[in-house]
Formats: sequence, structure tokens, C-alpha cells
Amino acid sequence: MRTDSIFYQLFQNFPAIFFELIGQSAANGNNYQFTSVEIKQTAFRIDGLFLPYIDSPDQPIYFVEVQFQSDSRFYSRFFGEIFLYLRQYDLHNDWRAVVLYPQRSLEPEVPMQYRGLLLTEQV
Repeated sequence: MRTDSIFYQLFQNFPAIFFELIGQSAANGNNYQFTSVEIKQTAFRIDGLFLPYIDSPDQPIYFVEVQFQSDSRFYSRFFGEIFLYLRQYDLHNDWRAVVLYPQRSLEPEVPMQYRGLLLTEQV
């Protein structure tokens, strides 16, 4: 929020304003602390990527992950990889994510913050 210092100051000092702007009760501001954070970028490696040819812009990009070990943080890593790729390459195709497990028991529980993505046709 470097260039938005006015909003930073407003939200920092009066968090209730934000909740009013999004149509919620100003009292919700009492439950939050406003801050600005810098996120370090870690290196990710996508197991597989099916990119449609340039003359097929209506075809989706397929992100493929082969997951043969238990990983409770799998979804945060996988979606982090996908969204970082989409940000860096700025392609306009739709996308799909496919995870291949050798057995269903290796699939971790879906964290609440990713449940919406798993309810779509994209995953």
C-alpha cells in the first residue's frame, strides 16, 4: 500500500470504515487489526503444465500435480503455484487443476480458505 498511504492511514486508524465500505457492520472493525505486509516469494515447481497452442485461446491451461505422499499443506502450495504462474505469465486462458493420487487416502482435508476452489470445475 505504498502509493495508497491515505487509505492505509484511514484503515489503520478507523478499521470500521472498511467494513462499512463492504456493506458489513462497522462493529466488525473491533475484531481486526489492519496492517500491510510484504510476502517473500519462494521457488515453486509445477509437476506438469499442459499449455494450449497459441491458436487455441479457448482451450484451458491444465496444471497437473502428482501427489504420492501425505502433505497437509498441499492445497496452499498447489494454489500458490497456480496463481503465481498466472500472475507471471499473464495468459488469458481459463485453467484447470488436476491432482493425481495413487490412493484416495492421501488426499488431505480441504482447508476452509480453499473450499470454494474445490467446488468449481477448475479443480
